[in-house]
Amino acid sequence: MAPRGLWKGYLKLSLVTCPVVLAPATSASEKIRFHTLNRATGNRVEGIYVDAQTEKTVDADDQARGYEREPDTYVILDDEDLAAVALESNRTIDIESFVPADTVEWIWYDTPHFLMPDDPVGEEAFAVIREAMVASGKVGLSRVVLHRRERPVMLEPRGRGIILWTLHYSDELRRPEGYFEDIDAPAEADLVMLVGKLIDKRTGKWDPALVRDPLQANLKQLIAAKTKKRPAKRRSARASEDDETPTNVVNIMDALKKSLAAERKPGGRSR
Repeated sequence: MAPRGLWKGYLKLSLVTCPVVLAPATSASEKIRFHTLNRATGNRVEGIYVDAQTEKTVDADDQARGYEREPDTYVILDDEDLAAVALESNRTIDIESFVPADTVEWIWYDTPHFLMPDDPVGEEAFAVIREAMVASGKVGLSRVVLHRRERPVMLEPRGRGIILWTLHYSDELRRPEGYFEDIDAPAEADLVMLVGKLIDKRTGKWDPALVRDPLQANLKQLIAAKTKKRPAKRRSARASEDDETPTNVVNIMDALKKSLAAERKPGGRSR
């Protein structure tokens, strides 16, 4: 059974409409979270807001959001002010335009969601829109209100479903050109060939285990050990020889030859 969606509405392309449900494709629920405690009593500590000038406690009813327009001068915005400018969702993902799938650069991608038909009657319309995008090599662009904020989104067909990516706004992005322009060292062909051999030796199949978070396993072991009142063993994310601090490489050719030789040794990285 598919997880419960965070948003329900309609997918619309011209006169073709079908009910859909949107579910997050990522989750942080498995991450270990901590509470702040009083070490002496073991009780949880509550956060308290204090006036920066009077140092008096400020009750929740007296707290307000403020925008600093100049140093120490704020414009106060009440809940009513924010509600007046908040966007109301019409619960429709109306595909406004299409672009070639390979023209949307990675830097625009924000958060992925699973978009699915919400009832059997709408599955045919959903499938028609999906397969038409597949056949044309295009992705759809639209907008949707999520968490009271309108977000530009991209619809990408994937398998039997559609991946809906929220996209960054243009004012949120920093273009990579300004960071890479000064990198002008030449890449010698023979060095590129040696690195290519090293890449070939380390190439394998994709496995989600390659991007697991080793800190979570360490924390679980630590918590279990603390629960049983015994010291926890430290688990390294990689083999000990990989944890050595690298030194400055003077001769790249020699370093690459040594690396390739190490790959061929028994117990090396050859795959």
